[in-house]
Amino acid sequence: MTVEIKAPTFPESIADGTVAAWRKAPGQTVARDEVLAEIETDKVVLEVVAPADGTLKEILKPEGTSVLSEETIAIFVEGAAAQATEPRKASASRANPADIAAAKPQKAAPGPAARKLAEEMSVNLRRVDGSGRDGRVTKDDVKRAARGQVRVEARPSEALPVPANPTPQPEIAPAERAERRVPMTRLRASIARRLVEAQHNAAMLTTFNEVDMSAVTALRQRYKDEFERRHNGTRLGFMSFFVRAAVEALKRFPAVNASIDGTDVVYHGYYDIGVAVSTDRGLVVPVVRDADALSLAQIEDQIREFGTKARDNKLSIEDMSGGTFTISNGGVFGSLLSTPILNPPQTAILGMHKIQERPVAMDGQIVIRPMMYLAVSYDHRLIDGQEAVRFLVTIKDLLEEPARIMLDL
Repeated sequence: MTVEIKAPTFPESIADGTVAAWRKAPGQTVARDEVLAEIETDKVVLEVVAPADGTLKEILKPEGTSVLSEETIAIFVEGAAAQATEPRKASASRANPADIAAAKPQKAAPGPAARKLAEEMSVNLRRVDGSGRDGRVTKDDVKRAARGQVRVEARPSEALPVPANPTPQPEIAPAERAERRVPMTRLRASIARRLVEAQHNAAMLTTFNEVDMSAVTALRQRYKDEFERRHNGTRLGFMSFFVRAAVEALKRFPAVNASIDGTDVVYHGYYDIGVAVSTDRGLVVPVVRDADALSLAQIEDQIREFGTKARDNKLSIEDMSGGTFTISNGGVFGSLLSTPILNPPQTAILGMHKIQERPVAMDGQIVIRPMMYLAVSYDHRLIDGQEAVRFLVTIKDLLEEPARIMLDL
C-alpha cells in the first residue's frame, strides 16, 4: 500500500522548516520507526520516521527544500521490506559471498553535527568508517579522518620514487588562504534574527554584581555524596541553586518575570525558567517549568535531561516553548564577565560566569574567596534601574546564605 510521508505538524510559532537530510535513499527498504529524514526548524531538528516496514519509493522534497506543516515530502510503500527479505531467506544457502555482502544493511547516516564538521574540515564522509551505533559516523571519526588526511598530504613523496629529472610543478597557494561559503542553518539564522530584534526593539541595559560562592561551594562539598545516594545518582550542581535563587527573587520583583505584549504588560503567575544550553548547532534554551514547585534534585534532573537531549538533537519544540526568565552560564567556557542579550519577549536574563578565587576585603582583612561576577540584562521600558539592581542583590544575598532559599527568608 502506498503512503504519503508528511512533514511533522509545526506549532503556530513556526511557519515552515527545511529538509536538512535524507537518511534513506529511494528504493531502500526500512523498518518501522526508522528515521527517514530530518527537518530543521528555527528551534529544533525534527525526525520523520517510517510508519511501517516498507520501501522509500520517491523523495518529493530534496535536501535544502523548505516545507510547510504536514506537507507531503515523500512516497512510501508499506510491506515491501518484508516481501524483499523472503526471497533472500529462501536462497541464502546458495548465495555467493558477494551477494551476501550486498544484502547487508547500509551503515547509518551521519548526524547533523558530524556532517557540519565534515564540511568545515573538508572531509569526504564516504571514506570515513563510523564507530557509532549501526556504523554511524561521529564527530570524533571526522576529526580522526581529518588528521589522517593532513598526514597523507604532508608526505606525498613517500608513496612513489622521485624521478631523476622531475618536471617542474606549479606552485600551490597556501591552504591558510582558502575560503569556503556555506549557508547558515535555520537555527543559526533564527538566533541571529532574534538577537538583532532584541537589540532593536528593547531598551536593554545591564547591571553587574559579584557573589561570594563560599557557602554554596561548602554546602555542595559537604553533602554531594549523600545527595547523590539519596536521589538515585543525581549530582548536586550550581545551576539548581541559581534557579531557586532566581525564582525567589522573581517573586519579590514581579516585573522581572513579566513580558511586554504591544502596549500591554503581561505579569506571569508562574515561574518557567529557561536554561541556555550550548550545542554544535547553536544556543538553545529549554525551559524548566514551574521551577518554584521543584526541589533541587528535580531541577538538576531536568537540566541534565535537557543537556542529553540537546547533544542528541532530541529536544522538542515543547521543551523550548515559553519561559518567563532565562539563565545563561558562560562560566562553563571560562567567561569572567559578559552582557547577556534578552530572550524576547522576556524582559530580563541572568548571566553566570566563572568562579575564580580572588582577594576580597572582609571585616578589615584581605581574604581569598571563590567569587563570581553576575550580570542582569533587562528591558528598561518595563524595569527601572533600581529594581534591576535590587533584584540582582537579592540573588546575591540568597546565594551567599543559601539557607534563606530553604527557609523562604
